[in-house]
This record gives sequence, C-alpha cells and structure tokens, in this order.
Amino acid sequence: MKIRKHYLTLRRSFPHVHEEHPLEITLEELALHLDCTHRNMVLLLKRMQQEEWLTWLPKKGRGNRSTLIFHASKEETLMEEAKELVAKQDLHSALELLQAAEHASSLREQFQVWLSGQFGFRSEVQGQRRTDILRFPLPQTIHALDPAAIHYAGESHLVNQIFDGLVRMDAKGDQILPHLAHAWDVDASRTLWTFYLRKGVQFHHGHEMLASDVKYSLERLRRLAPRGLYSWAYASIIDITTPDETTVCIQLSERNELFLGFLTTNRASIVPADVCEAAGGRMDKSPIGTGPFRLTGHEQGIWILEAFPAYFQGRGFLDRVEVWTLPENEQKELSAQSQPFQVMHNVRISDMEAQRWQQVRQSGMTTKFMTVNELKDGPLKNPVIREALNLALDRPYLLEQLSGDVIEAASSFFLKPLEDTERSNPAISKAGQTKVEQLLAASGYQGDVLKLATIPQYEQDALLLQKMYAMSGIKLEILLIPAEEFKGEQRMRADLLLFAIMLDEHSELRLYDMYKSMRQHAAPDVQTMLDDSLRLLRSESDPKRRMALLEQLESQLKQRHSLLFLYRKHLKTAYHPSIRGISLDSLGWVRFRDIWFT
Repeated sequence: MKIRKHYLTLRRSFPHVHEEHPLEITLEELALHLDCTHRNMVLLLKRMQQEEWLTWLPKKGRGNRSTLIFHASKEETLMEEAKELVAKQDLHSALELLQAAEHASSLREQFQVWLSGQFGFRSEVQGQRRTDILRFPLPQTIHALDPAAIHYAGESHLVNQIFDGLVRMDAKGDQILPHLAHAWDVDASRTLWTFYLRKGVQFHHGHEMLASDVKYSLERLRRLAPRGLYSWAYASIIDITTPDETTVCIQLSERNELFLGFLTTNRASIVPADVCEAAGGRMDKSPIGTGPFRLTGHEQGIWILEAFPAYFQGRGFLDRVEVWTLPENEQKELSAQSQPFQVMHNVRISDMEAQRWQQVRQSGMTTKFMTVNELKDGPLKNPVIREALNLALDRPYLLEQLSGDVIEAASSFFLKPLEDTERSNPAISKAGQTKVEQLLAASGYQGDVLKLATIPQYEQDALLLQKMYAMSGIKLEILLIPAEEFKGEQRMRADLLLFAIMLDEHSELRLYDMYKSMRQHAAPDVQTMLDDSLRLLRSESDPKRRMALLEQLESQLKQRHSLLFLYRKHLKTAYHPSIRGISLDSLGWVRFRDIWFT
C-alpha cells in the first residue's frame, strides 16, 4: 500500500519522537519530508488518520504550527507492509523489507511466527465452489523444473508432480510397474526394449502424448545432459524407432539390466516435443508434462501447482498446491508447536507434541561420505595417510555438533552397525590419537594442507571436518563448488571430495552413478576394479546378486581407505491426523495427488 510507505517515510523522519507524544510542526515542513505539495500533504494526512496511524490537529493560518501525534510504530507499519506483500504472493520482497529495517532480527522473528500460520491446508468457498489448497514452505531455491537440469531434492519433488515416465518404481524399490507405458518387451539379447504406450494420455497443454514425444525426450536428454545424473544409462542408446504412435523401440549398444530402472527416474520424464522445440529445446521454469499437477505460476519464489483435471490416473483431491521457497537462512527448524503445518518433512518433534501427530520414518536416507582423489600428486597417494585420515574421523563428535534424532554414524551405504575400528569416543581416545600420530609420522606427513572440495550446501560439514582434523594435526582447506559444476574439472584440484548420496527406491542406480563418478579420480588399479564391477552389475539380472556386488565393491574401497563414511540421516515425515490418503515415497515426500483433509 503506497500510503503506508508514505507513513513510514514520515515516521522515520522523526526518530526522536515517541508514539503518543505530540509534535508541533507545520504542513509545509511535513510536505518537504514527503516531497509533495501542500494540498497533497493534507490529503495524505487525512488518509493516514482514517487508518488510525496518527492524529493531526491543524491550526488555522499558513505558517501556524499544528499538532501531530504518531500512533503506529515503524515496526508495526513494516510488519503490516510485509504481510500485505505476502498477500500479493511476494514473499521475497517482504523478507527484504524486514531485513533492511532497524531491529531486523526481532521483526523477522515476529514475522516468522505470523508466517507459520499461513502454511498448511485451507479451503476457500465461492458460491457452491470449494477450493482446497495446501501451502507449505521449502527451504530451497528452485533453479529449474526441467527434468534434464534439476539438481536438488525440492526440484526433484516438484518435477515428480508435473511429469510422468514410461514406468515407475514402487516405494520400496522392489518392483517396476507400468505407467505411461502399459506394457513392455525385451528381446533375447536384452538390448532391444519395446514399450507400448497408453492411448489418450494428455499433456498439460492439451496435446496427446505420442511415441514421437518419448523418442524426443530421450534424445533430448542425451543432447542436453551428456554428463548428467544417470548419463551412463542413456548414453548406451544407439537408436530409437516409433513403428506407430503408441509403440517405442529403444536399441542399446550393450545389455544393461539397470536400464529399465533408469526409466523409472524423473530424469526420464516424458516432455512434449512441440513445446520444447518452440522453447529452444529447454523447459526451465515453464514446464509442461502429463503429471497430476500443472504449473500455473512461479512469481517471487512462490510456485503454484493446480490439479490437472485430465490426468490419466484420475484427478487429485487437492485443487491447488503452493510451494513457498523460503531462503535457507529464513527457514527455522520446524516443530509442531511453533509451525503447525499439516505436513512437515524431516522434522524433530518433542514427545508431548508427537502424541498429536502421525509420524513416519522413511526407508530413504542420505549418507555423507568422502572419497580420495588418487590421481592428484600429493600426500594422499600414500595409503598410510589415508588410513590416518580414516582413524582420525570422530563420528560421535560430528553427531554431537550436528545433533538430530534422525542422524547416526555410518560405516556403509547399507544399514550395518559400525565396526569396532570405526567407533570412537566424543573425543578420540588417547590410544587412537597416538595411533594417528604414529601413522602420520610413518608416512612422512609434514603438515601439508589438504584441499577438501564440496558444494556450498555442505559447508557446515566441511568446517566441522576441518576443525576435527585440526585436533590431529591434519590441515584442511575448503573449496566450494556449485552443485551443477561439481562433476566438472574443478574438483580434480582437490585431495578429498565431500558429498552425499540419497538412497531411496533408486538406490541401486544412485550407487552405480556414484561409483561411475568416483572412477574419474581413482587410481588406475581402482579404475580397473570399478570398471569390472560395474560391468558385472549391468549384465546381472538378479537384483540380490547386484546388491551383493555393490557391497563387495564398497568393502574393497573401504579396505584401501579410498571411501570414508561420516554419517547418515534418516528422513522422517509428520502429518496431522486430519489428513487422509497420505501416500509417501521413500524420501518422505507427500504425493500431492493422493491427499485430502477432513
């Protein structure tokens, strides 16, 4: 509201004057502060008085000093202005307004309390029409919703609401089910895959999905993301043919038993060829898919999804979902008491509050780890120093610093108890510290600075490692690389790489991708070992045998201290009992299409 901004300017002009204290002043002096005419100043004062922000007691005669009494403080006015910006769905401007204010910390805290009440489920009724809306905060920035270009969990979740793939994985990762394709065949060589598409599936812009769209989507993925996530899976596609509008034949250069699993990921989402080509081959922030929700707006960090009435599996119960992408520094730790959302992801809830909420601890988790760049000349080519690095890892210290009821020490990508050699006390035992010192002395380590590369989102972990290793006399320098560039050449300048892997229903694919990436900075003999193991994985049709191969590969890398585990984080979702139809994937995200409220 423009009038409120005028009041703020006026109120800031007299910082020494307290609310409810009279100020003797002329109209001409006030007009100078607002850079307006005498007549406009009279109109502004009248409006402000109607809003009950001030009282104006004029005295007749030009030049006579009248009485002005402020009622609304700068803080109250700023808060109302911020709330109005939120009502206009301009959250970022509201946050910027409060950031620039005096006493910003206190104001932002009050604003957060108010803002928390804006999230959750609500219904709007107009006549006989009821609109069900779910609004929730996401402490991330959404950079893109193009399936070929996403990097973060929040982006991935929204892509899952907007797009579909040919097939889908069940939440446990045990079974591949039909989706856009109702059936498929594979030939005896297991290199030619044929998919039969459902008829009548519509994209959000009304065009029917055809075999040509599937062909375009996979060829586009190879073109746009030749080194992207799971690129090893689609790089082996040598030909795609479409015998008719509902049949797609995909020819691989070699047998790959993980290929069908790749098609269940959102990387393999089907996009409309006509829209993509018109946009230069990319979808960026105006995505169109066949999913249960379509994107209708994304102004000022608020992403609005509306139910797609023609969805081939049936319309969702919710009419609209609003995802408010709060900057990470604005997102406080969620609790059921201070932020009563109907659905909360990855939260910690007190025992008392837990009685009012349903909680689900998901099978999905993220695991933090470090790998060694053995191609770089430096101290870590020495296996003794690598052993010292592993022994100096104080996992309980890390957990104590990080805290959280969903965090635990890890020694594997699989759920295994820590081995005795991997346990330590909150401070490394005296014997353990002595062993680290002996190993460092034997290796000839002279205090060389080791470079640790990671992405900005993991800076806190890197700083903790830096502090922890310093206690053992090991020096770390931190190199932060944007996530979208982390697979590039910059990381090859580092001695250690800190990253995380998200283990969900696609854990087999994610581990394969991680080892494929690790190969780029492995020693020649390790590269050979990785190549052999990954080739066996691609040719093995039995999932249990593939899992055994992955465990064996992990064990070999741990033995040579090329793979160092830190901790894992289980994902937990809490939801209010009023919600019905909750359907969660393995990472704890709610499938919006399935939920409804009482």
